[in-house]
Amino acid sequence: MNEILSQLGLNLFNTCRDFFPIAVVLIGFQFVVIRKPLTNPRKIITGFIFVLLGLVFFLQGLDLALFPIGKLMASQLTTPEFLGTQSRDTTLTWLTYAGVYSFAASIGFAAALAEPSLLAVALKAEQISGGTIKAWGLRLAVAIGFGFGLALGTFRIITGTELYIFIIIGFIIAIFQTLFAHKSIIGVAFDSGTVTTTLVTVPLVSALGEGLAQAIPNRNPLLDGFGLLAFASLFPVIAVLGYAQIAQWLSNHSFLSKP
Repeated sequence: MNEILSQLGLNLFNTCRDFFPIAVVLIGFQFVVIRKPLTNPRKIITGFIFVLLGLVFFLQGLDLALFPIGKLMASQLTTPEFLGTQSRDTTLTWLTYAGVYSFAASIGFAAALAEPSLLAVALKAEQISGGTIKAWGLRLAVAIGFGFGLALGTFRIITGTELYIFIIIGFIIAIFQTLFAHKSIIGVAFDSGTVTTTLVTVPLVSALGEGLAQAIPNRNPLLDGFGLLAFASLFPVIAVLGYAQIAQWLSNHSFLSKP
């Protein structure tokens, strides 16, 4: 209990220190540049306090739950018992870690499909497209892209392949797709790639990557443990552009076919 309270106090101190420059800039511009008094200063101060407390408890939750869960799952999925080998020193191939790919794809698919901000983007896309782009279809496309991206990212960590190879190829594919996509869907596609990386998925994915790099022999957590978020942001874009092009091809009266 004392350790938790000590960590809570440290998070409070660090949050106040990081939040202080933001408050100085906002209040400074209000009095020096705009030269007007604050309206409802009591509400503003109360709001600042709520924001600080929310950040403190969120950081505490990350330390107590999400980071440990990600590392725990990574370590459990790479144990010799789960992989069906005698020891970690046994020579393994990338096919041995099929369970890790399945877990990464599943957690990515579920997290993206349940993301509220993605639902808002999907509903708006369906509204402006006149029903050509279905909200469920868009959400499924993003979820599939997110899950595939995480699975491919774990494959990179396990095999030790350079990150830039996958990223360059992925961006080449996305750029090629934009040449044939209607300009109205391009912005939706790139927005869909960012709404999936939220306050919940980012810590979990980061912890999963770090945990895999620590559990797999000959991997450096700093060099190999990061980069999963790049996959999580890029491949939903590719999936949405692909879905939009399929929807355009299937619909003869789609708004996407208009010049």
